[in-house]
Amino acid sequence: MKAIRNFISEKLDTREKDNALRILKTESNLEDFCSNDYLGFSRSADLKRLFEDELEKYPEYKLGSGGSRLLAGNDQYTEDLEAIIAEFHNCESSLLFNSGYDANVGIFSSLPQRGDTIICDENIHASIIDGARLSHAARFIFKHNDMESLEQKLKAAQGRIFIGVESVYSMDGDEGPLEQICSLAETYNAAVIVDEAHAIGVFGEMGRGIVSELKLINRVFARVVTFGKALGVHGAAVLGNNELKAYLINFARPFIYTTAQPFVSNVAIKVSHDYLKSRNHQLELHEKIQKFRNNLNNIPGLANSRSGIQILLVPGNAKVKGIASKLQNSGFDVRAILSPTVPTGLERLRICIHNHNSFEQINALCDSLKHHCEA
Repeated sequence: MKAIRNFISEKLDTREKDNALRILKTESNLEDFCSNDYLGFSRSADLKRLFEDELEKYPEYKLGSGGSRLLAGNDQYTEDLEAIIAEFHNCESSLLFNSGYDANVGIFSSLPQRGDTIICDENIHASIIDGARLSHAARFIFKHNDMESLEQKLKAAQGRIFIGVESVYSMDGDEGPLEQICSLAETYNAAVIVDEAHAIGVFGEMGRGIVSELKLINRVFARVVTFGKALGVHGAAVLGNNELKAYLINFARPFIYTTAQPFVSNVAIKVSHDYLKSRNHQLELHEKIQKFRNNLNNIPGLANSRSGIQILLVPGNAKVKGIASKLQNSGFDVRAILSPTVPTGLERLRICIHNHNSFEQINALCDSLKHHCEA
C-alpha cells in the first residue's frame, strides 16, 4: 500500500511541477468560450420544450434502462431512433453507444484482428488510440494530415487495413483531407473510419458532417457521430451497413457489457435531431466564426480553422495558463490546453465559438486576447 501511495504522490507532484496538473472546476458565471455546445442546443429553451412534449407521450417511462441492450435495455423506441439516425445520415444502419469514447473503443478494439493493421493520424482522439491498443492488430501512426506519410504506412501494412481519422480534429480545429485519404485507401484496399464528433451539426446540409458534405458516404467504411457536442445531449452512434451493426452487437465489448442509456437520453437524442432539421442553425455559427477570425487576422499563433474550434498557440504551460487566467478574470471562459495533452511547445488557448455567443461578446473577447497576447 505504501509503495502505491508513494507512486501516486510522485506522479501528481511531477504534474504540478510541470504546470500540467489537471483539476475539476464547477460551472462558472463566465461567458462560455470553452464548451463543445457549438449550436447552443444544450441551453435551448425551444429544445427543452420539444423534449418535455416528447416525454409526456410516454408517462410510464422508466428512469433507468434496466440492463445492457442484449438483456433488458432494449426497446422499440431505441430501435426506431437508430433507424431515424441512419436515415438522417443516408446509411443502412446505426448503432447507439453511450458515448463517442465507447463507440471508438468498440469499433477499433473488435474489428481489427491479429495480423491486421490499424493506421491512425498522429492527432487522433485518445478513444481511438485506446481502442486500437485493445485490438491484436499492428498499429502505425502517420504524420498529421500528411498523405506521403500515410502512404508509407500503407505500403508497410499487412492483413486487413483500417485507417482512423477525424473530420475535424478536437485539439486543432483543422480538417482531415478526407478525399485524398479515401483515394489512398482505395488504392491499398483499406477501410476508412471517420470520427465526425466535431463536424456533426456544424458542417454539411442540416449538419450531417463533412463526409456528407464531400459526398464520401459510399467511400467511407464507417463513421462515428456523437450527440454531446453540437447536438447538446449525450451519446453516440456508429454508422455503417447492416453487417457492421450485427458484428458490433456481437463483438464490441463496450456495447455488450454496459448498461444501455436510459429512455430519457434517447428521447433527448431524438428531439435534438428534430430540432437540428427544423432550420439552418449552421449559418449563424459560421458568421460568428468568421467574425472572430476577422477580428484576429493579424494576431500571431492563430491556427487556420473554419470550425467552431479556434486555436491560438501560446507555447509554454506557465505562459498559456497565465493568459487563460487573465481572460477568465475578464469574464471569458477560455481554457488552456497544456502538454502532455498536446506536444511540448504547442500549448494553446482552445477557444470555441457558439451560437449563444453574441457578436458583442466575440468582439470583447478579441479585444481582450489582443491585449493579453500582444503584451
